Amino acid sequence: MINNFNINKESKGVIKSFLDLRAYQNLYTAMLCAMTKIAPSLPNYEKYDLADQIRRASKAAPALLAEGFAKRYQKRNWAKYLNDTLGESNEMIHHLSVCIDVYSQYVDVELCRKIISTYDIACRQITNLKKTWQNFHDRSIN
Repeated sequence: MINNFNINKESKGVIKSFLDLRAYQNLYTAMLCAMTKIAPSLPNYEKYDLADQIRRASKAAPALLAEGFAKRYQKRNWAKYLNDTLGESNEMIHHLSVCIDVYSQYVDVELCRKIISTYDIACRQITNLKKTWQNFHDRSIN
C-alpha cells in the first residue's frame, strides 16, 4: 500500500531505526488505509465518534512503537510501549469489526478484513519482539 519502506523479506537486516521494524511498517500501512479509506466512508453522524476513534487509534499504534524504539534499551519502558502498541492495535481490530458488522453498507468490508489481518500480523510481530527484547540490543547495533 505504501512504497516508503524497502523490505527484503528474504533477509533479516540490521534494525537501525524504528522504520526498519516490520511491525511498524505494517502498522503504518494499516493506518494509511484506515484513515484514507475507512474513516471517511463512515456516515456523517459517526464523524466525531467512531471515525474519530479510528483516526486516533490508527495513528497511535505506529507512533507508540516509534517513540518506544528510542527507549528500547530500558526494559520497563520498552515493554510498556510495546504493550500500549498492542492495546491500540487491538482497539483498531475492534473498531474495524464494528465497521463490518454495523456499517457494511458504507465501508469496503474486504478492505476492513485485510486491515484487521495486517493488525493481527503486527500484533504477532510485536509479541515476538517482546519475547526477544533481551537480545534486541545485540541485533540493533551495527
